[in-house]
Amino acid sequence: MSAAQGLLLALATLYAAFLWWYGGRGRPLSAEEIESYLQRLGARAKGPQAQALLDDVRLLVSHDDGREFVMQNLVRHRAEALYPPGYEHYGKSAKAADQRYGRALLPHLLRYGNLLVFVARRSGQFITEPGVAPWDYVAMVRYRSRRDFLRFALAIEQQDITMHKWAAIASTQVFPVRPMISLLAVRLLVGALLAVAALPLYLWLS
Repeated sequence: MSAAQGLLLALATLYAAFLWWYGGRGRPLSAEEIESYLQRLGARAKGPQAQALLDDVRLLVSHDDGREFVMQNLVRHRAEALYPPGYEHYGKSAKAADQRYGRALLPHLLRYGNLLVFVARRSGQFITEPGVAPWDYVAMVRYRSRRDFLRFALAIEQQDITMHKWAAIASTQVFPVRPMISLLAVRLLVGALLAVAALPLYLWLS
């Protein structure tokens, strides 16, 4: 095997490994799996939002098709962070609390093939409902599947990660969406980047 052929094989292997990690089409959750995940999540979830969270998760996974989806997050910060007793040393900044949450959950997202694909801060107002406070920012997170969402939820509930979220957020609206039109073709983009990065080396080895 020539050096150029070896390079092509290495690139193909790397891209195949990425596709395996990125996933997006898997086996739907069974009823038994759902109950098992919910029991484990219920044993770890803490705080006044725990039962509401479990009810929301059950609704989310009740009609799973095993495929990838995007979670839309609309977030409104508190005027001041509201930490439980014993954690006041984190300070009063709601934005800082939300940033702690974001930094802590990122490794758990990546572990299960989930990606933060879009975050944007509100830069003004246009159409609003009277008496409704505007959202502070929007975030979109791609999940490999609802099974991987449950794995991620279990992972972050093992630590005091969600504490920072609830300390920061006054209200939020979260719901799954599936893109109908999107220019974010991650599989194609990664393949193109690998090809462009390797082309000079391939030409040199040929």
